Amino acid sequence: MWTSLPSSSLRVTGADRVDFVHGQMTGDLRGAPTPSMVPCAFLNVRGQIEQFARAYRREQDIYLHLDAGQAAMLAARLRRYIIFDQVELEDTSDTLRTVHVWEQAVPGWQPEGPAAQSFDLGAAAVLAGRVNRSGTPGVDLHYLARQEEDVLNALGGQKTSPDELDAARVRAGIPDIVGDGFTGVLPQEVGLDLGGPLPAISYRKGCYVGQEIMARLEARGNTRYHLVRLAGTDLPDHTEVSAGGKVVGQSGRHAMGLSLARLRKELPDGAEVQVGERPATVQLLTLTAP
Repeated sequence: MWTSLPSSSLRVTGADRVDFVHGQMTGDLRGAPTPSMVPCAFLNVRGQIEQFARAYRREQDIYLHLDAGQAAMLAARLRRYIIFDQVELEDTSDTLRTVHVWEQAVPGWQPEGPAAQSFDLGAAAVLAGRVNRSGTPGVDLHYLARQEEDVLNALGGQKTSPDELDAARVRAGIPDIVGDGFTGVLPQEVGLDLGGPLPAISYRKGCYVGQEIMARLEARGNTRYHLVRLAGTDLPDHTEVSAGGKVVGQSGRHAMGLSLARLRKELPDGAEVQVGERPATVQLLTLTAP
């Protein structure tokens, strides 16, 4: 099965590309091998998420894959920090396409190989990354838009809708930072910490924007919020969650009777809450990092 992913992307080139991007993101790009794929967040000075991306380190460039509509904002942010760095940014959103294959059954993909691989699929060259979007590691395929027919013909399999992928993702407890509306919060609160469902932070990589806040949180060892699942009927997306008349969190995207939510930690498993005006039940997550 495969699903088309609404996406945007940036290509970063230049002699200083690795050090420059490494100094902006939460993941350890400099310490990653070539090729590799590093999930990461780009934070503000308060440690809050501005963008989430997957950074592909390749021999000649860095490819940043983001949700649709995010590349221009990240490019503007990165350009503010370019001073003497030998770095060039190219928005490739209009020229590239991405699909997610739910399992690792892709011709040319090596399941035991690195997290990022390049190979030919049909008559097209593809960049592939191991990504868990459904509860089972699958493969993101990135390719030129003009070669989409070649890629999909060679891929075969069944096309599924984004809603079906969302339902699997929420059941598995995997956040979609932009889709769930979790920008503007601390990464540890929505599953991006080490041991979470989508680990995207290195505490040993050195300085980056927001790093001081991350270090304080590591030393303190906790946050007031964490990622949970909510069960309920027709829960509204991106809505305040309340309990006892007080706001205790915010919900993400609803799919098939479930939503993920950023919720106060004191609410126990099975607690009854309100998502807007709809009742829901808290389900604590017990996932570990994939």
